[in-house]
Amino acid sequence: MPQILDNALGAVGHTPLIRLDKIARLSGLRCNLLGKVEYMSSGGSTKDRIAKAMIEAAEREGRLIPGKSVVIEPTSGNTGASESVLSMPRVLTCGLGIGLAMACAIKEKEVALRALGAEVVRTPDDAAWDSPDSHIGVARKLQQEIPYGIILDQYGNLNNPLAHEYTTGPEIIEAVVSTHSTLARPSSGKIDVVVAGAGTGGTISGISRAIKKSHNKDCVVVGVDPHGSMLVFPDESNKAKEKTSYVIEGIGYDFIPDVLSRDEVDSWIKTSDEEAFAAVQTIMREEGLLVGGSSGSALSGALRWLCSDAGRKVADTEGLNVVVLFPDG
Repeated sequence: MPQILDNALGAVGHTPLIRLDKIARLSGLRCNLLGKVEYMSSGGSTKDRIAKAMIEAAEREGRLIPGKSVVIEPTSGNTGASESVLSMPRVLTCGLGIGLAMACAIKEKEVALRALGAEVVRTPDDAAWDSPDSHIGVARKLQQEIPYGIILDQYGNLNNPLAHEYTTGPEIIEAVVSTHSTLARPSSGKIDVVVAGAGTGGTISGISRAIKKSHNKDCVVVGVDPHGSMLVFPDESNKAKEKTSYVIEGIGYDFIPDVLSRDEVDSWIKTSDEEAFAAVQTIMREEGLLVGGSSGSALSGALRWLCSDAGRKVADTEGLNVVVLFPDG
């Protein structure tokens, strides 16, 4: 039953799982293509979940003090925005080191961050992750300089994947299981494939554990990574276009984050900016969902996997459920 929420924290997650029937028909798919639409969370992205989990854990541990602590986060935008939104009910202060790997889109997020009261520190887009000039290096420097500064660290904080194991995954499972199979809309009653982009890796790692541990151990987990990133395993798969730059934000890195468990992913697909942005346009025009670039990467990766030798049987089977995670808008 709908209730009045105390603040934005109560509106984190609980996002819809929506049929992508028009895209499925256009792509010649007989399986169910389903989108987990995360931009409908209070802060506008799947990062709300990890921000809430990391903030609450830091409070319990006494590392984050309401009214005193300054939250510092190396971010391309979404995590910083989520931390800003979710810090407000706790009277925290947000100062954010922000990386400019995606300059074409980051200006909008910088404006949004400043509107939320965050102080934004710009860092160069060509700095290696371990350089003192990178968004991570600058955040560490700020933490040493700012009294009560704290880095919640989405790259190494175990509450990142745990947030998805305990919330995102179970939400997807509940939606699929509680939607009964009918003649018009057949369903296997389980999640057969899940596709998600990999950035920090917390999303895909946590969802994979939730589904395989308690729901369907045979679920195929497909990770999507842009050309130019190095997250795909085995490592040789990253070399084909390793010098390629990409503007898609929120996925892909030049290092392997600690929270990414690559052994939780069964298959990987590399995607380009061009196909990602084309997929965004398709999602908007065909399904009416105002998703962001990384959602386009996830969909284009899903469609390419479904067209592959590994995925064709799934694509051609009525009732099988393929879930694609749309991280933001």
